[in-house]
Amino acid sequence: MLSRGFFSQLLIPKSWRDDGSSLPSRREGWICWVLPGSPAHGAQPDAVSASSKLSSSPTGGSPLNFLSFLHSEHPKIWLPRALRQTYIRKVGEAVNLLIPFQGKPRPRAIWTHDGCALDTSRVSVRHGERDSILFIREAQRADSGRYQLHVQLGGLEATAAIDILVIERPGPPQSIKLLDVWGSSATLEWTPPQDTGNAALLGYTVQKADMKSGLWFTVLERYHHTSCTVSNLIVGNSYAFRVFAENQCGLSETAPITADLAHIQKAATIYKTEGFAQRDFSEAPKFTQPLADCTTVIGYDTQLFCCVRASPKPKIIWLKNKMDIQGNPKYRALTHLGICSLEIRKPGPFDGGIYTCKAVNPLGEASVDCRVDVKAPN
Repeated sequence: MLSRGFFSQLLIPKSWRDDGSSLPSRREGWICWVLPGSPAHGAQPDAVSASSKLSSSPTGGSPLNFLSFLHSEHPKIWLPRALRQTYIRKVGEAVNLLIPFQGKPRPRAIWTHDGCALDTSRVSVRHGERDSILFIREAQRADSGRYQLHVQLGGLEATAAIDILVIERPGPPQSIKLLDVWGSSATLEWTPPQDTGNAALLGYTVQKADMKSGLWFTVLERYHHTSCTVSNLIVGNSYAFRVFAENQCGLSETAPITADLAHIQKAATIYKTEGFAQRDFSEAPKFTQPLADCTTVIGYDTQLFCCVRASPKPKIIWLKNKMDIQGNPKYRALTHLGICSLEIRKPGPFDGGIYTCKAVNPLGEASVDCRVDVKAPN
């Protein structure tokens, strides 16, 4: 300290001169000096912000009485840009904040949570020369709030605030109900979850499951209302529905399922017929393909063909030279879908002649003829 009655000044000495000699100063502090019984002595200020202490006077006499002062910086906090908005973490994640600051001499740093002292059992703090670190190993929702860093130096103080929000998945929606089923659509209703996970809800996810397969399919995502209509359900199937709540952390871990199933039934179809006139398809026999004349060789089977149309189905009679040949083993007569055929088995010289096919039904009759010649082999 200065001696009693001494006059003092705060100067940054550059050098002292005495009888042409120079006494360089050591730059370690600010100097206040005066000689007893003499006017105040001074020195030109140095352009460098430094400190200096003198062990001898400018005149080379007894040591000066002096006062040493440290160079000071106002406290200031450099808050990172990412922390100027709400800092969001999930439950169980670590919180590690490094906040740089300045101040000289070293300022005092103090953290508070919502205006109160920190819970040191959960929150760790480390102060360095130029920064302060706040660390939470496993964040819980109770750690949410406003954290303030106070940097104090003498009567000066700088303050920075950081808002921390710790979130988790929301709880499930409540009281889901199946209100109505019509056609291929179903209407649902539910109430919001009791716990939103400390964050705003982004919406609801609605899913359906066909009871035949049991697989769940999403029909609505981030839906913002508490009732909806699910359409395009398959007729004949039964469906269950469930609803998840969603926030920034994700979907709720569970979802309530409707107690009742939506049965999509096929609507009854009623056909109305109009009167119409009954058409009569009855028809007298008519040959659409006549018999054709032919020549055959003795001993070679021969077949005769013709086609007839009639309704009801006609009776077919085969004649040779106007004589009925039904039941004769030499001949085989067949009728199928209106095609009439007669097979002459190994014809002889006397099997030639006029063959007739007659068709008879209640509406009338018709007949066709052909000539068959039998020749001896060459």
